Amino acid sequence: MNPPQILIVDDEPHMRRITEYSLRAGGFRDFLFAQDGAEAITILDDQIPDLIILDYFMPNLNGLGTLDYLKSTPKTRHIPVIMMSGCGEFHAREHPLQRGASLLLTKPYSPNQLLEESRRLIVESLATALAA
Repeated sequence: MNPPQILIVDDEPHMRRITEYSLRAGGFRDFLFAQDGAEAITILDDQIPDLIILDYFMPNLNGLGTLDYLKSTPKTRHIPVIMMSGCGEFHAREHPLQRGASLLLTKPYSPNQLLEESRRLIVESLATALAA
């Protein structure tokens, strides 16, 4: 079995590096990167990661629009999505958890929480796939 692959989508390069570093410290090694939702969708045409970490506020196609695309597309709807935001409040009609995100983390997040939740979501996703 291949090691889990994680797509990190954030318009801020330093946040992509911090997220990658946090996960690398926990043993993850295979990453894809996108600077906005449009670039992420292009990547998903060729590769299907095991987990997507998605920033909420981005130019071009923001996190919520990207999440809606992911959850409405058969080949990506099964991928767990961790949505991150520097904003702790969301309107009920726009809340990422109600639209299919697996988890919402507020920046600054705990690197340990990100690592543990990433592991948990990947294991749960693999178990669901094997049971199907």
